[in-house]
Amino acid sequence: MRVKKQKRHRKIVRFYTACFGFRQPYKVICDGTFVYHLIANQITPADNALATTLAASVKLFTTKCVIDELKGLGESHSEALQAAHKLTVARCEHERKKSADACIMDVIGEKNPEHFFVATQDVDLRKKLQEVPGVPLIFGLRNALFLEQPSTFQRQFVKASEEGRSRMTQSEYKMLKKRAKDILETEEIRDSSNEDEDVGDQNLELQTVKKGDNARKQMGVKDKPQFKRKRAKGPNPLSCKKKKSHENPSMVSGKESKDGDNSVSRNRTRKRSRKGKNLVETGS
Repeated sequence: MRVKKQKRHRKIVRFYTACFGFRQPYKVICDGTFVYHLIANQITPADNALATTLAASVKLFTTKCVIDELKGLGESHSEALQAAHKLTVARCEHERKKSADACIMDVIGEKNPEHFFVATQDVDLRKKLQEVPGVPLIFGLRNALFLEQPSTFQRQFVKASEEGRSRMTQSEYKMLKKRAKDILETEEIRDSSNEDEDVGDQNLELQTVKKGDNARKQMGVKDKPQFKRKRAKGPNPLSCKKKKSHENPSMVSGKESKDGDNSVSRNRTRKRSRKGKNLVETGS
């Protein structure tokens, strides 16, 4: 049970720190009923008890109107009055004295800018503070302290504020429109200046080219070097193959046979001439 209560309290504290910007050490403003409850149930020291409830360091505050109210209650609340004098007194801006609950409502204001935790046993005061965004409430039950759950009004306020942050306000829309207009004007000016520079550069280039051409004409220098075109030459005759004659195989075989007969007859005449020479030489 104790662990569940601590988890619940941490979750509530995380809600207020994330949605309303509460920071450590947490400031707790106490009224007379809460101080009296602490002393009656011997919940001392009070700062340690509240620190364990919020799981963080705390600073305790009260107001002058709360102290004056405890004075008017007599000796029955003398111990509570002494304990209230030890707390830090928060500044209340009203000149005349008010009741303790009215004074605390003035200190909290419409949106609790000082980020106070309010510790009270007054049920009516807690109901009033539930209608104020960003006001966590602490109350005591016997010898234990509890942190009240955020009210439905506070949760709806957080949801509506988140939706409002996601949307653009009229002032932001006007500022964005003005910036877009300024950016477009600056871009147009840059484009026009760049075009003028490009035109000037082109004119300068044309003038320099014309001057160069005139100087070349005066000096008799041609604009471009003239090269002789290489004409296509015929094929190399040495690298070309000879044409093959396409003759009939019968004709070729007849020529070969004639050539063979002629060569045989020639060989025979050569042999005969050689024999005749040999006989002449031997006879001599």
